[in-house]
Amino acid sequence: MAQHILRKDLKKDQVRETFAQGAEAVLSHQKLAIYVLAVLVVVAAGAFGWWTYTQRQAVQASSAFDNAMKTFQTPAGTPAVAGETVYPDNNQKFMAAAQQFSDVASKYPRTRGGQLARYYQALSYERMDRDDEAKKLLRTVESGGGEEAGVLARFELAQVDDRTGQGDEAVKLYQELIAKPSILTPKPVVMLALAAHYSRINPSEAAKLYSQIKSEYPDTPVAEQADQALALLPGKS
Repeated sequence: MAQHILRKDLKKDQVRETFAQGAEAVLSHQKLAIYVLAVLVVVAAGAFGWWTYTQRQAVQASSAFDNAMKTFQTPAGTPAVAGETVYPDNNQKFMAAAQQFSDVASKYPRTRGGQLARYYQALSYERMDRDDEAKKLLRTVESGGGEEAGVLARFELAQVDDRTGQGDEAVKLYQELIAKPSILTPKPVVMLALAAHYSRINPSEAAKLYSQIKSEYPDTPVAEQADQALALLPGKS
């Protein structure tokens, strides 16, 4: 009888132990689930916070960029908005615009507005005939200013090189842009610029490019420009 009771108690102890182990496993899984959930909540909160921050940065950069563009585009002697600063001449206007664009680029370097701001800072220097400073900035934007600003900077750099007597460098950049066009630097537009370069030193090469534009892009504004430029080449009048 005692042996029977002992076996019965033993079975009860085994059941209790199994139950306890099961309960411990469940609790462990619950603790793990709670821990994982807590981590996910923290990560999600961090991701949302970062998204909110970047969105706010983008909005602020866009607003600051728009204000700088008002200075850049408004004719000297005319306020962009009533009550705002009036710049008596273009030099002072573009100097102010360059500073404003520089501030935007420095404060919001990872935003679209910040990347484009550096490009327009270079354009402001160009308007003041500060070509060396403009080219330095354009090279910086070309190499690390984002894809959109980068292709614009390359095209602008080619035109500055062309205007400042570095024709070989300009041709190289034009040809690279023609080989790999973009929405912002379409092939026919770059071809027009290259043809304009050759019109001064190699009219026959310019004529070839203008004719190619007319053939490949008929009934377009760029074809009309090519036709007009072709008529002005030496020996075409």
